[in-house]
Amino acid sequence: MSHRNARLTVHGRRLLIERVRTGRPVAHVAAEMGISRPTAHKWIRRWRAEGEQGLHDRSSRPRTTPHRTPSATEARVCRLRQDRKLGPARLGPILGLPASTTHRILVRHSLNRLAFLDRPTGQVIRRYERERPGELVHVDVKKLGRIPDGGGHKVLGRQAGRATRGGTGFDYIHSAVDDHTRLAYSEIHADEKAATCAAFLRRAAAFFTAHGIDRVERVLTDNAWPYRKSFAWRDAMADLGASGRLTRAYRPQTNGKVERFNRTLLEEWAYLKPYTSNQERSEALADFLHSYNHHRCHTALGGHPPISRVNNPAGQYT
Repeated sequence: MSHRNARLTVHGRRLLIERVRTGRPVAHVAAEMGISRPTAHKWIRRWRAEGEQGLHDRSSRPRTTPHRTPSATEARVCRLRQDRKLGPARLGPILGLPASTTHRILVRHSLNRLAFLDRPTGQVIRRYERERPGELVHVDVKKLGRIPDGGGHKVLGRQAGRATRGGTGFDYIHSAVDDHTRLAYSEIHADEKAATCAAFLRRAAAFFTAHGIDRVERVLTDNAWPYRKSFAWRDAMADLGASGRLTRAYRPQTNGKVERFNRTLLEEWAYLKPYTSNQERSEALADFLHSYNHHRCHTALGGHPPISRVNNPAGQYT
């Protein structure tokens, strides 16, 4: 990648070649573009040898690294990291390596953070992403305490909030997240019964269709009873032509995309500000979903919002 002060980008190199090809002297072209003659000749040589591809940046990584730690030693570092969960400062003396070398090995194998590992087994948590919209949809329910009229402890203070807390009950936030696009849909309900879950799935599928995802192929859920045993859920899946998948027991990471969405839901909607009533919070959900799907930058999507990955003409949904 070109650095921030580079005189020539790929476009500038093409311009250099075009001007030289017209017969102008290389020295004159280099001077007007603010580069040296050796630099201009370098890009001309690369273009003649490799064509258009020669104008792109090359990796600065060396072709060989003769002093790199042997693969057998790296394997021992990785094995100890996964078995004993030790850091570089403790792994180094065991293996006779500097802590800095041990750390570089862990980074190279994506083991430098314990968050990358399943703590009980030490296995690396695999990241995946489906290839097309609708191939897999994650579904989950988040239980959330209702806000009494006048506000809870965040508005009234902890002592006063306790007096209004009893008997308010819970909301159940049903959410569906498309694996490829991260497009999300949520509804607030009073329960998580089978009929409610099935009706939500149908409306979620309609939402995805309206936004350019033609078909939901598979649905991933946890092992809650409505998803495993209810006929209402099975009928909804059959009507959509979708197949169901269940996560492994006690492994919420398997459904991690909707679990992560639930966390964003709490941080950027439910707990964003002190609401004075449950209705006020409920009414704010639609604005949050629109912002999340159409405007919020998503790190897994290169800083773009989920709608940018849906197969629709640019600017149709803004």
